[in-house]
Formats: sequence, C-alpha cells, structure tokens
Amino acid sequence: MPSRREELSTPELRVLMVCTGNICRSPMAEAILREAVADSDLAGRVVVGSAAMHAYHVGEDADRRARAVLDEGGYPLAHRARVFQAEWFGTHDLILAMDAGHLRELRQAAARVGAPTEHVQRIRDFDPAGPGDVPDPYYDTIAEFRDVRAMLERAMPALLEHLRGLLEGGAPSAP
Repeated sequence: MPSRREELSTPELRVLMVCTGNICRSPMAEAILREAVADSDLAGRVVVGSAAMHAYHVGEDADRRARAVLDEGGYPLAHRARVFQAEWFGTHDLILAMDAGHLRELRQAAARVGAPTEHVQRIRDFDPAGPGDVPDPYYDTIAEFRDVRAMLERAMPALLEHLRGLLEGGAPSAP
C-alpha cells in the first residue's frame, strides 16, 4: 500500500501524536516537534498534529500545567483536543503513541480497517534514554510535566533524523 506522500506526490510528511485525552502528553509532543522542525532543515516539510484515544476532553485547551511547562521551554501551542479518527491512518505518515496502551489500541484500530501498522510507533522509541512509555502526568504535579517535556525533548534529534529518512524516500533510520 503506497504511503499518503507517494499517492499525493507531496514533499511533506504528516505526523500525529496520540495520548489518552489530548490535553497533556500529545499536545506537548506536538508543540515540541513542531518547534524542532521549524528550527531545522525540515521546516515547511513536516506537518504535526495531535489527537486523543478517548473523547474525555474534546474541544478543550491543553492542561494548564502542560501549557505552563511548554511556555517555560519556549514552545508555542494553539490547541483544541480532538479524538483520533481511523481514516487518519491513510493521511498520516507517522503516528506516535505516548505509551504501550495507546500503541496497542492504535494497532488494533489499524487492523480493523485494514491499514498498515508499520508507521504506528511509540515516541520514546526515539529517546536515547531507552524505549518505554511517556508517563501520564495528569494526576501529578508540574514537576512530572517537566519530566515529560525532558523525555520528549530527548527524542527529538533521533525523530528528526527518522523524518529526514522518510522524506528522502530511502529506508528511514531505525528508532
């Protein structure tokens, strides 16, 4: 099955970050990747978004602590929570889950609609500190939101390299 990029012959990639409610982890990942892309040779070639697995917070802004931690890091974010739609498997080149539960749910959803799953991965697969989950800071303090930001920031260099590989049409770098 050709990728969306091959079908449309566009020089851009679409990346989607996914967490539980789309108010903490995934909007943070969205803002951090968007800024990393803007500051790199990939500017204008990668479109970044985020979504939720569940409709708990549809239409809401990001959590106030997530916004505060993003502001501290200089990451702008205009956001409204939304729920992942199965048709997005065909419109996104890379879907990054925040934890193993999201990864499992996304891959099951892909299988139900006959979509390939190789472009569904966990974001911490790109973290040099090791793969694993981005913990949900929702019930914690702002310190845990800062920890999440640090994890996401660590993943950016390898993620950018992976995106370069996808754009060059060759084999992407392995996370």
